[in-house]
Amino acid sequence: MFERGAWGSGLLAVAVAVVAALLVAGCGGDDDESGSGGDAETVALLLPESKTTRYEEQDRPNFEQKLDELCPDCELFYANADQDAAKQQQQAEAAITEGAKVLVLDAVDVEAAGAIVERAKQAGIPVVSYGRLVSDADLDYYVSIDPFEVGQQQAEYLLDTLDEQGMSDPRIVMINGSPTDSNSKPYKDGALEVFDKRGAEVVQSYDTPDWSPDKAQQEMEQAITALGDDGFDAVYVANDGMASGAIAALKGNGIDPATRPVTGQDAELSAVQRILTGEQLMTVYQPIKDIAGTSAELAVPLARGEEPPADLAPDKVDNGAEQVPSALLDTIAIDADNINVMVDDGFLDVAEICAGRYEKPCQEAGLG
Repeated sequence: MFERGAWGSGLLAVAVAVVAALLVAGCGGDDDESGSGGDAETVALLLPESKTTRYEEQDRPNFEQKLDELCPDCELFYANADQDAAKQQQQAEAAITEGAKVLVLDAVDVEAAGAIVERAKQAGIPVVSYGRLVSDADLDYYVSIDPFEVGQQQAEYLLDTLDEQGMSDPRIVMINGSPTDSNSKPYKDGALEVFDKRGAEVVQSYDTPDWSPDKAQQEMEQAITALGDDGFDAVYVANDGMASGAIAALKGNGIDPATRPVTGQDAELSAVQRILTGEQLMTVYQPIKDIAGTSAELAVPLARGEEPPADLAPDKVDNGAEQVPSALLDTIAIDADNINVMVDDGFLDVAEICAGRYEKPCQEAGLG
């Protein structure tokens, strides 16, 4: 699927009109949707949810910063769909109504979002698929990481750790991502390839709606009930938010998370702190600043009706409809020994990581 390049109804119309009018009246505020009309090019950034902290804390500000750097006169239409595909459809309609010249879309539901892409194309508006690949749609560009490789990365790290502990034929509980996210299956498939190759047994597996930490906690509790305290050796969790739920379930059942290694992804602050205290094994650092920046670099010329430089998207990804020009950026496995990589990138701040009870673990890890 992924081909790496050289570097790496009437009522609805009324409802949409009302939504758009409200947005115009309320622009300039700090609500879920913001933007303004005018003569300058408008770039729309449509993000999927806020339960995962990266979207509001990293993706949005990094995209805004790069957009302002590249095009100070450009207007940003921003909206967060709160994990509601119908809401995201309305937000996209509002962006088009306000005159957006390009949509940068991180889809709630990658299949349902095909309607957004089709609507944009009818209006002559290019679409950059951000993070999650919209399936079977006429996309202009895609910017993300390679999710299959991330799944492999997580699984390899987990099994290497268990090998170091002298454990053979480990039993794994898998807590995977949302079925409506195009990245969830390749994350899982990448991990399963490693588990199969290295003789690990998946004893329970769950696909978690909405990437919900609460649902992940429930799933982990179900696994403990089904398997018993000693019926599994480690927990593969696709992201940090869900890892927090899995760890809460372990602790709630009297199981020390350090004895059942737990993976994650997104390098959330709370996850990094859990790594420092030994509650979480590792996370995966996505170069969100680069993902957001590359997306802005593509969006600006597209908004101006120009062709972006070819070297911005040297890869190709098949979304079922076409080979989409893509930028697939590399990821880094993070543990207590290389947290400084994210600090050096300006992704996290040492003072924030090491606040309060994390001061001593930070010192032990050479931070602060």
